[in-house]
Amino acid sequence: MGMIDRFIGLGQGVTALGSAATGMAEVFTQNATRKMELEEEAYARAIGELGQEFATVRPGFFDSFVNGLNRLPRPLLALGTIGLFVYAMAEPEGFGLRMMGLQQVPEPLWWLLGAIVGFYFGAREAHHFRHRVWPASQVQASVTTTQNLAAVQPNDDFADNAALRDWMASLRE
Repeated sequence: MGMIDRFIGLGQGVTALGSAATGMAEVFTQNATRKMELEEEAYARAIGELGQEFATVRPGFFDSFVNGLNRLPRPLLALGTIGLFVYAMAEPEGFGLRMMGLQQVPEPLWWLLGAIVGFYFGAREAHHFRHRVWPASQVQASVTTTQNLAAVQPNDDFADNAALRDWMASLRE
């Protein structure tokens, strides 16, 4: 093919014309290869940002100290409860007076205390829950259970509830 181009003398001109036509066509149509390259670059940047966002930083001394402090309330609550039993047996009169004092605390204050303690322990559990690794078999079992629950059909066809019966009929249509 190279000899024929040289012999006729149209080789470079045809090549230039073909390149111009290709360049003109790319103005009107998208270059699929370039599109794939750009999509891959965007994907790589997005994954890189995601990795940086969730990269764990090695905890320093202060973080370790605060984590140690955060571990104190549960054992202190357990030991404090056992201490209340010991105090009730050792000095029943004083224990009774203090329990009568606790009865004077208004109920909304107890609700507030319960909310604070619940949020504290709930947040700590949620923090540890995020970093827990779940076995694949457990995840698969829960997915299978959920799919099985979706397949369950009622036996009585909602004979006692007209609204549910109409709703179920609309689902079957």
